[in-house]
Amino acid sequence: MIGIYLPRETDLNLQPDLAGEFPVYIYWPEDKSFLLYSRSIEDLLADERVTMPLKVCYQGLSFLLQSGVVPPPCTAYVGIYILGIGIEAKITTIDGKVEAAFHYNFPFSNANRLAPNEMKPDEELILQLLAEATVKRMTSSAPSFLFHSAGKDSNSIALALAEAGWQDKLSLITHKSKGKTDESEISAKIAEKLGFKHHVLHEVDLLKKEHVQAINDYFESAPFPSTDNVTLAYPLYSQQLPKVKSANIIDGMGNDVYIGHIPNGKEYKLQSISKYIKKSRSLTNYLNSENNLSVLGRSRSEWTGLSGLSYSDVKTVLPYAYDVSNYWFSTDTNEDYLDFRASFRGTIIDQEIFTRKARNFASSINSNLILPWANQHVAEYFSKLPEKYVFDRKCLKNKLVLRTMLKNRLGLDSDAVGKMSWTFDSSEVVRKNLVFFTSEIESCKLWDHSALVKLLNRFTNKINHEGRPGFKVRSCIYRLYLISSWYNRNRYLNATSR
Repeated sequence: MIGIYLPRETDLNLQPDLAGEFPVYIYWPEDKSFLLYSRSIEDLLADERVTMPLKVCYQGLSFLLQSGVVPPPCTAYVGIYILGIGIEAKITTIDGKVEAAFHYNFPFSNANRLAPNEMKPDEELILQLLAEATVKRMTSSAPSFLFHSAGKDSNSIALALAEAGWQDKLSLITHKSKGKTDESEISAKIAEKLGFKHHVLHEVDLLKKEHVQAINDYFESAPFPSTDNVTLAYPLYSQQLPKVKSANIIDGMGNDVYIGHIPNGKEYKLQSISKYIKKSRSLTNYLNSENNLSVLGRSRSEWTGLSGLSYSDVKTVLPYAYDVSNYWFSTDTNEDYLDFRASFRGTIIDQEIFTRKARNFASSINSNLILPWANQHVAEYFSKLPEKYVFDRKCLKNKLVLRTMLKNRLGLDSDAVGKMSWTFDSSEVVRKNLVFFTSEIESCKLWDHSALVKLLNRFTNKINHEGRPGFKVRSCIYRLYLISSWYNRNRYLNATSR
């Protein structure tokens, strides 16, 4: 459904649901003659009142290159905005023009949790809430797949659906990562124990013709650019398992923002001294992206997980480049880091890098993405749980209630399994397919070509270096490729005029 606000109508307040299951997307043209809004980005961009092709926002591109994400409500497009967790928009008319004022109020402060004597975890209710949040969103005529790992989030959903009797209506799929982080064997054993079918998806190092076609199809249809490291793995999934197209895809992301956003020990120490070392930004801004000292100027906000090319490198290749450091410095506060991290990473990085990657993938293959942990009823329940049941500040340990539930009901000892991850070795993919990546980048008209060639030559000369410099240049090439391929192929940037 598309809503419209016209000049001189009664003021309108727009906001998303509590945990961002359904962001609100806005089209607000530069002439401010009207404003469109919808919970579906596909429906919004298909509306004939949206001027096509869309224009690229250079400030948004600057954020993507240097930080990996455009802080909402802004996007990489001129005139397109996103209302995510905690963001409201007041729409009004001033001097005959439509105006939008955006406000942010984080809804999940840990100070709002109940006291231990007021609430205790109810495992039966937790499983019921997760099952209901999943099932009510399913399209009954389509096959259903849960992206599954050894982690607490997807296993809580799997357990909930198993106890609800959905074994014959759902398959678990997992990614076989390289090395010690691989979770596929654990996932397969859990699937067998719960009675679900199981599929393993494999990494692809050498891109063949069919892989390239799947990737290009993805970039044509994905609504937004994505810099997530796993971005390219997703179109390769659909090439390996075509049944995911037009299917129900269930993903376990979305709960850290209200269940306890806990950093690792290194991050926790670095953010505490960032107020001193970030003063070096005036110097580190002008270092090469791969310089080991370039990270020292990060703000407290950036230590939560932002990274990218240095401003020095960006401004050489992107006309009208914008230095993002002042924005991130302006977002720094001295509040408790666990609240700060949830408010910042939980609403920006998690939503517009990690979850956006999944939303893009579902859009590109016409699938129905289901995010049970982003359901409002689930979020309301967990955001009230007393702190002692959800995280331990001293040990930097999270999701305590889920650890207990999964150990008791599933025999999954999350402490013994340790921290594993659904990884994609994009660094090695870049190394083995370098011509493919650099050719796409060089064909992109966003960049100053002569400066770009020099930058790519510098990067490729170091591509086989060990340690951070080699990894960083491969990461920079990957970032440039993701943005270039989006710009080169995306239907909304290359549509005929209307």
